[in-house]
Amino acid sequence: MELVSRSIELGNGQVVTVEYGKLARQADGAIWLTVGDVRMLATVVARKEINPLTDFLPLSVDYKENYSATGKFPGGFFKRDGRLNDYEILTSRIVDRSLRPLFPEDYHADIQVIITVYSADRMIQTDAYACLAASTAVCVSDIPFPDPVSTVRIVYKDGQFIINPTYEQTEGADLELVVGGTIDSINMVEGEANEVSEELMVEALKTAHQAIKKLNEVQLELRKAVGKTFRDYEKPLRDEQILQQLEAFAQPQVKSIFDRMLPKQERSSQLKAIKEACLEKFLDKEHEQADQMALMIKTYYEDVVYKEMRAMILDKNTRIDGRRPDQIRPISGEVAVLPRSHGSSLFTRGETQSLSTITLGSKMDEQTIDYATQEGSKKFMLQYNFPPFSTGETKFLRGPSRREVGHGNLAERALRKVIPSEVEHTIRITSDILESNGSSSMATVCAGCMALMDSGIPIRRPVSGIAMGLILEGDRFAVLSDILGDEDHLGDMDFKVTGTEKGITACQMDIKVRGLSYEILTKALYQAKDGRAHILGKMLEVIAEPRPDIAEFAPRILKLTIPQDTIGAVIGPGGKIIQEIQRETGTVIAIEEYDNLGHVTIASSDKVGINDAAEWIRSITAKPEVGQVFHGVVKGMKESGAFVEFMPGREGWLHISEVAYERIPSIEDAIQIGDEFDVKLIEVDAKAGKFRLSKRALMPKPEGWVDAPPRERGDRDRDRGRGGDRRDRGGDRRDGGRDRRDGGDRRRDSFNGNGSDQA
Repeated sequence: MELVSRSIELGNGQVVTVEYGKLARQADGAIWLTVGDVRMLATVVARKEINPLTDFLPLSVDYKENYSATGKFPGGFFKRDGRLNDYEILTSRIVDRSLRPLFPEDYHADIQVIITVYSADRMIQTDAYACLAASTAVCVSDIPFPDPVSTVRIVYKDGQFIINPTYEQTEGADLELVVGGTIDSINMVEGEANEVSEELMVEALKTAHQAIKKLNEVQLELRKAVGKTFRDYEKPLRDEQILQQLEAFAQPQVKSIFDRMLPKQERSSQLKAIKEACLEKFLDKEHEQADQMALMIKTYYEDVVYKEMRAMILDKNTRIDGRRPDQIRPISGEVAVLPRSHGSSLFTRGETQSLSTITLGSKMDEQTIDYATQEGSKKFMLQYNFPPFSTGETKFLRGPSRREVGHGNLAERALRKVIPSEVEHTIRITSDILESNGSSSMATVCAGCMALMDSGIPIRRPVSGIAMGLILEGDRFAVLSDILGDEDHLGDMDFKVTGTEKGITACQMDIKVRGLSYEILTKALYQAKDGRAHILGKMLEVIAEPRPDIAEFAPRILKLTIPQDTIGAVIGPGGKIIQEIQRETGTVIAIEEYDNLGHVTIASSDKVGINDAAEWIRSITAKPEVGQVFHGVVKGMKESGAFVEFMPGREGWLHISEVAYERIPSIEDAIQIGDEFDVKLIEVDAKAGKFRLSKRALMPKPEGWVDAPPRERGDRDRDRGRGGDRRDRGGDRRDGGRDRRDGGDRRRDSFNGNGSDQA
């Protein structure tokens, strides 16, 4: 197999090379993509035999980043690359949504696209090149695929657009989009923004499309060099006579149903009855291809429904539920519907309903991110659930589907932009769709925003969302606001836009037609702006602003900074101190070290517990000064004195001579372990972290007592080594002998801040 390659540079310093004929040569198409240190293999295989009873395109796309690509071990017990994580699922969806509309409508073969990252570059965002690799792999195969497609990431930062930026260039950007398209038009958009204008959004799409054109031209060059031709394939059964008869029979009945503008379930039931009547009337059950004939009749009937709904909108400017193209369905809302949650809301728009809840936590509740190319933690999460009863269906409950992951991610992006960085809580939003007839992800945005305000999180501005549709026939078109499920299924576009009164925060677009003009795109954005404003007004009637305080049962968070050198004292040996603080105060405490400080986060629903924990930590980290008086507890004893804990986690040395004014023959005669009494700090050795305490300094001086004259430091050290008092010199010699046997260093009796023996 001849080796063929092409390279391109997009103006960002990254040279992209696509190579055919080197690897995976038994696949229908395979591309080895290189950019920087990135090495990516994209393969495609399409089944030669097509199931004649399949009436859709069974396309599957899997994007996978091997942990070995960055020299990492996978987590877990098995240490093996496993199922796709959320990031890989989202990237797979982006590639799928870009490729799917471009295959011929009558091509229904099973197609599997696998994109594997074998080497990653810490600077380059690999997912931006996944669609280029996948589309090129299809282009060099014999699978029918007329138009190549590519995606690029575009950001707007510091007043300029950047194509396929590095991770560093993406940080702090005002706009970040992944845009997919053919040479002629854009067909996929996914991204988020810091409340940008519609004008900037359109400009970003145009700029991205210029780069996309260059990548698609490279694919066409490679396809020409490889020289493959499209394979022949079996097409669905057709019968023009049955088509004409079925249209004449079904069209008036379908029109009558649409004219009555029925609710979803009733409309669906009556449309299904007409389909069954068509099968009964036109299906020859004795036909040798009866199964294929039944599929053909169903397809013809769906075409009738498709044409009638579109004609009603374009000819009468009326939708199947009676609305005008720009009209929003009736909206109602409610907050605080769940008494024990930290925030909740119920948002209903037409026949779509979301019940959203807020759970607030501490730093310990953050989600850990440990992907092949990404690491860190995540403190804001939104999870979208779509149970089967929401559409009146039955289905096994398994893990979240790719659709649920994608819808949740879009809503999360929409709301993340309005949560201030100074919010310390970890936030989890759960949206359960209780009823669905289109735009359930946008209902999640609205319900999630209301629940956030109900929880007391001080969001910058409220966010609403709307799903826009399109009916396009030649030069005629209608842009639809707040689309129904049928309008999504039978229409040409699904364009979701979220934002505040100030601007757009997130968007997602998929189209089913090959071309979409900027005129239509601009109209859709501005019509969406009006719809968002209407929806936002309804939301604000329910709750106008965030509550002044967080929910009663939510954890409260207090943040402290402590000196870096006191972190160990707060934690304690083996975590003993911090665990005791948490146990006694009923709090959750996390400590991070950065900027040469310790950052302590204390979380609890009990204000008293938080304050107690804070005082405890402050007492541990406070800097004791000479002359201060403390309440101490005897923790350890020696012949010449005792170790006294005078602050939590801190011990000082109380020499026998500082216990009382009168001479004490033995330390055990005066104090015992566990005794409590006040002591005065009389000396601090900051460098060594040692503290010298006195009990007698707080006692009245005996009559006629004269303090000894101050001595030089060396004298005091010698005195302490001998016992601290010349009257005890004889005894100290005997002690010193024992000291030498134990370690040979008289300094073992010197005072020590952590209570350890210095011998």
